Amino acid sequence: MSASEADALARRVADTMLSKEGTGPSWGLVIEESREGYARVRMLLRPDMANGHGIVHGGMIFSLADSAFAYACNSRNATTVAAHAAISFLSPAKVGETLIAEAVERSRSGRSGVYAVQVKADDGRTVAEFQGLSREIGGAIV
Repeated sequence: MSASEADALARRVADTMLSKEGTGPSWGLVIEESREGYARVRMLLRPDMANGHGIVHGGMIFSLADSAFAYACNSRNATTVAAHAAISFLSPAKVGETLIAEAVERSRSGRSGVYAVQVKADDGRTVAEFQGLSREIGGAIV
C-alpha cells in the first residue's frame, strides 16, 4: 500500500469512528487531519465544558487528547484501544478558545504503540501533554 493509500485509509477509519461515537459529535469535535500514525483534531470550548473554577474541565482536555490518540492508533484499520494514558496540564483553557490536539506515533512494536499528543490553544500556548500506550485487539474498523 502506498503512503497516500495508507493515509486515505487512516482518514476513512477516523471518520468512521467519529460517526459511531456519541461523545465527539456532541462536543463538536472536528478531525482536521488523519494519516497513518497521526491525527489532529480540534474542539471549540463551550460554557458547559467549564468546571467550578470557571476554566475548562481537565476531563474535557483529556478527552480531546484521547480522541486524537484513538484516531492515530487505529489509523491502520486494526481495532486498537488504550492500555494506559497520562496527561500533564500546563495551562488553563478558557471557554471560547479552540483547542487543537495533535497525536504522533512515537513507537510501535507488535501489538503495542506509544503516542504523544500535544494540546494547544488557538493562541499557540501548550495546554497539555498526553502520552498514550495502545494495544491492538484485532478486527477491521472499515
